[in-house]
Amino acid sequence: MLLLVLVAGCGDEKPASPSSSPPPARPVTVALDFVPNPVHAPIYLAGDAVKIQKPGSGPDGLKLVTSGKVELGVLDIHDLAIAREAGTDVVAVGALVGKPLAALVAQPDITRPRDLEGRTVGVSGLPSDPAFLQAIVGHDGGDVSKIKQVTIGFNAVSRLLTKRVDAVPVFWNAEGVALKQRGLEAKEFRVEDYGAPPYPEVVFFTSRATLDAERDRIAGALDAIAGGLEAARARPEEAVDVIAKAAETDDRELVRAQVDAVLPIFADGLKLDRAVLERWADFDAEIGLVKERPDVDATFDFSVRAEG
Repeated sequence: MLLLVLVAGCGDEKPASPSSSPPPARPVTVALDFVPNPVHAPIYLAGDAVKIQKPGSGPDGLKLVTSGKVELGVLDIHDLAIAREAGTDVVAVGALVGKPLAALVAQPDITRPRDLEGRTVGVSGLPSDPAFLQAIVGHDGGDVSKIKQVTIGFNAVSRLLTKRVDAVPVFWNAEGVALKQRGLEAKEFRVEDYGAPPYPEVVFFTSRATLDAERDRIAGALDAIAGGLEAARARPEEAVDVIAKAAETDDRELVRAQVDAVLPIFADGLKLDRAVLERWADFDAEIGLVKERPDVDATFDFSVRAEG
């Protein structure tokens, strides 16, 4: 779901700036979930402890991690739950973004989610979109069956700007910011304001086998990324520089706006919070993202980073 209007290439890339943490004996490869964007700034500022693997033509982090080709990956927490329900033995070992990013972004004349009854909402085709539409509209007392859903792929920004849809489920820190930069005063209905707990949207994950074999190296890489997070907060212009370069974009104004949006909600120390995650597990089951409630102890390893 991390869908930025940034164009990026593929392949391996080394971080641009060292952190204060000593690197492991061998760098840990981190597979990104999407094209480089401000959410990834702490990884790019982690120094020689990590080696970054950009995605190919589509998100391939799960395949790379489960095959053992890379040690660590970045993943949306809901995709983690879906993967585990499908039988993939992966485990989250840290949080990157500590708050929900999902939102229903609507045309300026939509004053509340239930106003979308009788209107058109564009969905990407991902299973999470209808679930979040139901969660937000339903929480506001609306009837989702009265909303026309059309599949638009990953063209949320252009479809809203051309008024071809009335709303889209997206990430407020990405498409939401891009729309404001383009002059559309869109309404944002963030899922956290409509019944969702303050779960960490983006997490670091690995395979169970890799964690058992490389726990110390993974812990060292996360220490370095935590240092990169502090560097991004202390020197936001450096975060803008490294992400603009990695994304191969000249739109520094957009990158800076997106950096400003995400800096306050990075997870302090990359820590996982068990109590919040228990509430998240209830939420994902309630909105139908998974059939069975995720087992928090099996889905997360709280020993790699101290609990928050």
